[in-house]
Amino acid sequence: MLAALTVRDIVLIETAALEFAPGLNVLTGETGAGKSILLDALGLAAGGRGGGRASVRPGASQGSATAVFEPPAGHPARALLAEQAIVANGEIVLRRTLSADGRTRAFVNDEPVGVALLKDIGASLLEVHGQSDDRGLFDTATHRALLDSFGGHEDLAVEVGARFAAYAAARAAADALRLAQAAAAADADYVRQSADELSALDAQKGEEASLASERALLMNASRIAEDISAASDSLSGERGAQAQLAVALKRLSRMGEEARQAAAQAISALEQSFALAEEARRELDALLSRLEVDTGSLERKEERLFAIRAAARKFQTQPDRLPQLLADFRSKLDALDLGGGKLKEAEAAVDKARKSFRESAQHLSAARKKAAGQLERRVAEELAPLKLGHAKFRAALTPLDDAEAGAQGLERVAFEVATVEGAPFGPLTRIASGGELARFSLAIKVSLAQSGPPAALVFDEVDRGVGGAVADAVGLRLQRLSQSTQVLLVTHSPQVAARAERHFRVRRKADKLAVELLDDEERLEEVARMLSGAAVTDEARAAARRLIAEAQLPRKPRKRA
Repeated sequence: MLAALTVRDIVLIETAALEFAPGLNVLTGETGAGKSILLDALGLAAGGRGGGRASVRPGASQGSATAVFEPPAGHPARALLAEQAIVANGEIVLRRTLSADGRTRAFVNDEPVGVALLKDIGASLLEVHGQSDDRGLFDTATHRALLDSFGGHEDLAVEVGARFAAYAAARAAADALRLAQAAAAADADYVRQSADELSALDAQKGEEASLASERALLMNASRIAEDISAASDSLSGERGAQAQLAVALKRLSRMGEEARQAAAQAISALEQSFALAEEARRELDALLSRLEVDTGSLERKEERLFAIRAAARKFQTQPDRLPQLLADFRSKLDALDLGGGKLKEAEAAVDKARKSFRESAQHLSAARKKAAGQLERRVAEELAPLKLGHAKFRAALTPLDDAEAGAQGLERVAFEVATVEGAPFGPLTRIASGGELARFSLAIKVSLAQSGPPAALVFDEVDRGVGGAVADAVGLRLQRLSQSTQVLLVTHSPQVAARAERHFRVRRKADKLAVELLDDEERLEEVARMLSGAAVTDEARAAARRLIAEAQLPRKPRKRA
């Protein structure tokens, strides 16, 4: 429910603080006193547009409107805040500041947020009904969910959404296979020929670099062989390093025991040098033998190297990428060979998912049709007492074709009215006049009252243009509606005001607006004023006392909305 509203420096309001009660809350006052300004400020706090009537008070640099809500634990607003990581375990406080230059800032529980988020949260907490309102019942996008809630088949609607998602996923998978198969089939000959060519080549990763190195070695074999042979001779010839090392070791080995021990480190180093020289000579001899291979080796290696490089140029890739390219071509061939069977399986899955979705959606359609009839009958019962006896209401179910049907089901839902006998049905906002609009919304909301109402309903002069028995009927319906959800309204009707649980009076004093919470005596006086006009008579007071007494409904345990 809406617990409180605080307004500072908005239009004529310097400061105003209102604390609301569960049930029916009314704002009364003379015409032009500024009652609608309070509703505009409330709308501003809940994400409505700034400017116009909701503007900064002259002389002030900034205005603000703060609305405090106390929704139940499972209210959708809490889920919206959780998605934004905003803590809201208790109250939800919506605040909007408005600068004199028109700039606004939005806050939720003192966390700065975008106006779009504030509007979404406000729309889930507050539903405003007035002549210029475009939310709630007047937004056809909400009608399907309202009907589902009224019929009590939300779980079936969720099931339809899940089955449609599975159907859409199956279609996407089949489409992907179909596209892959079509792409593979379009260049099947090229893929097959390329795969055969690369299979025959069988290039290996790193092979091109290895062949290039070996080719460079073989191309300079003669010069390299001379250098290697000379290096080997310098190690193993008569005057080579090995011979000289052997002579040195032999001389040292002839020395006495004490001298050999003193020269032990030198002897060890010479022995290691001799071994290393011997290993180097063997490596040089092995390399020399590789250079003395058959003269056709260079030709064969060049032919292989050039074939790999030619293939890389043809397929516009690097030589080391040729093995992966071959794997890709083979994968495409597999898709051609196996794609037909996989596609048949995918198409069978699509058909199964479609049948499952259609079956569930048809059950939902039947439930909606039944709920639409029940809602139409309930609304019809409410229209006559509201002086709308010639008007008709319907929950129109428009079938959707296969291309339009989706997660929401097989039909479009729209609440429509006809206000003149024989006139065609049309949307609420286009058909009903300003005064009728509020009464239509009241009749519909009363009929939908048990189907998950929002935290608070706001009506701006729902009783405009009616009086007597009709005004009493409006008041009674508002009072009954307030037993399931909080209601706040601006009214000029004493029959409606008499049914309030909390009554505020709005007055204009000079250029400022004042709001007063009335006690029982003040409330009696205000209802009497509404009955008699400027001069309040004893007869008016007696009539007001009678109205207030007769307006009391039996008290029922109330759950907070």
